[in-house]
Formats: sequence, C-alpha cells, structure tokens
Amino acid sequence: MHNCDCDPLALTTAVNTLAVSIAANLNDGDLALAAAVLTQLGDTLATIAAQRERCGPGEPEI
Repeated sequence: MHNCDCDPLALTTAVNTLAVSIAANLNDGDLALAAAVLTQLGDTLATIAAQRERCGPGEPEI
C-alpha cells in the first residue's frame, strides 16, 4: 500500500467517524472489549513495523 496522496486530516476524520459509528452500536462492555482488542492490534502492528525497520522485512511468516 503506497498511496502518497492521502490527506492526513481526511484520515483522522474517517477514523473518528468510524469510532463514533462503532460506539453507537455497542453497549459499554462490548465497547471496552473492542477498544482493548483494537489497542492490542495497533500495538502489535507497531511492534512488527519497528522490527521490520530495524531488521528488514524478511519473508512474512503466515
């Protein structure tokens, strides 16, 4: 994914809109769980990105 034409303001607006839409359809417990799962996903992706930057991409293990 190499689209360099992204508007960072449009991206943040889209993420905010998605969050509001998700929150409107979940109860408090489910919302807290979704937030925790998505936080873990983001942290894991950040770890993978940092490792790739430091060690090189290598071959993806699936």
